[in-house]
Amino acid sequence: MASGLQASRRAQDSMLSVGRGAGSLSLAGDVSGGLLVDVGSGPTLYQVLSGCEIFERLVLTDFLEVNRQELKRWLQDQGPGSLDWTPYLQHVCKLEGRGLPRAKPHSSPRVTTALPSFTTILLACLSSPRALAWSEKAARLRAVVSDVLPIDVHCPQPLAPGVLPPGADCLVSCFCLESVSPDLDAFTRALGHIGGLLRPGGHLLLIGALGESFYLGGPGLQIPVVPLDEAQVCCSLRQSGYTLVRLEVYNLPQDMRVGVDDEDLGVSYQGTYTTLSHE
Repeated sequence: MASGLQASRRAQDSMLSVGRGAGSLSLAGDVSGGLLVDVGSGPTLYQVLSGCEIFERLVLTDFLEVNRQELKRWLQDQGPGSLDWTPYLQHVCKLEGRGLPRAKPHSSPRVTTALPSFTTILLACLSSPRALAWSEKAARLRAVVSDVLPIDVHCPQPLAPGVLPPGADCLVSCFCLESVSPDLDAFTRALGHIGGLLRPGGHLLLIGALGESFYLGGPGLQIPVVPLDEAQVCCSLRQSGYTLVRLEVYNLPQDMRVGVDDEDLGVSYQGTYTTLSHE
């Protein structure tokens, strides 16, 4: 649910984690099919550039009308908006075209790495080793996105009644819930609310920050974030009715921890987490 001003920074910082998360969808084996819902898209598309190849239908959502309009301008190909996704499309296509073998799933539900293998895991989310050209990927994304809908994750029914068929196959939410929740309890409740959008046995791919209390949305503009650790994320998922399938942590290098630390609060931005869970 980021604003347009925040989008470029969040997209650049998040591509690595989202690539890893997209790979987890395929590595789980049966996470694919009909409907993928992106919860709290903001004005960004980087988080679904691989998901559009796996699912038959994709729904984007956000609380802010200005963000939904930005997404619609790009999807309807109405000319350049405030954000240009061409470099991201090109970069993902380049990564997808390496022809690397499908990565094998880890035996442990938790994997911690210092330097994640972005290319290998992102490639795993494609059924074909041959990548689409970026323009073809853009066309595919525009074709599979069926709706851009308003959402409020703090409501027990986050979407308006009847806007979706009963039960999505998968939800993805990237750097949203901790950014729009005032505290850990609200974060946990929001997880439970969005779980109502899933079909029985459906999956949630949740990606977020660890130890982050704010990020910079512009000069002098600090966007507050609920600082989380791994145990809190796992506990919130469990309390909200999810079963954890996999947890991965990316430890951010120190020189990349810019504009997100808050020593006064005793928290320090550590990196990002990716969880794959099912109800």
